[in-house]
Amino acid sequence: MSADAHAAATALLEGWAAPDEEQERLRAAYLAFLAGHPDGLLKRCVPRHLTASALVVDADAGRALLTLHAKGGFWAQTGGHCEPGDASLEAGALREATEESGIDGLRLVGGPVGLDRHALSGAFGTCREHLDVRWVALAPAGAAPRASAESRDLRWFDLDRIAGGGREEVGGAAVLDLQRLAAAAVARLRS
Repeated sequence: MSADAHAAATALLEGWAAPDEEQERLRAAYLAFLAGHPDGLLKRCVPRHLTASALVVDADAGRALLTLHAKGGFWAQTGGHCEPGDASLEAGALREATEESGIDGLRLVGGPVGLDRHALSGAFGTCREHLDVRWVALAPAGAAPRASAESRDLRWFDLDRIAGGGREEVGGAAVLDLQRLAAAAVARLRS
């Protein structure tokens, strides 16, 4: 990624209005990290770096598309590492969502809906922590997902049930950050 992408990520986070104190703390931590790491958007910046993800939602805003992560074995939104050709975090989130969902014509709805800092297991190699910036991506009507090599499965789930903490909805593996992401998607798409 270029210095322009790093500057764009910094400007994005500087201008982002965090919805609560926890998200504000993360925003400040991400900005401090970027200030000290010109390569902080790239996977080679170890043990941590920024990543970009998007919760893909169907055209009716009733279902969320989750991927069963091949390395982690958990259900999650689409997303991952930025690549050198990504002009921005937004571009990385949209590229990852398109690649992992197999859906053309996705569009990000507004700016980020949240931040999530999470530790990674040894299955992720030298990556030990992701500083994730999260969006909502709206799929076109009638979109039919196709799983990628990064996913064991790809499936639509009821968005309201995930937002309400429906663990059974995602095979018993729902986690609080996925619940928060789904709730943010509901708020973004239905306000």
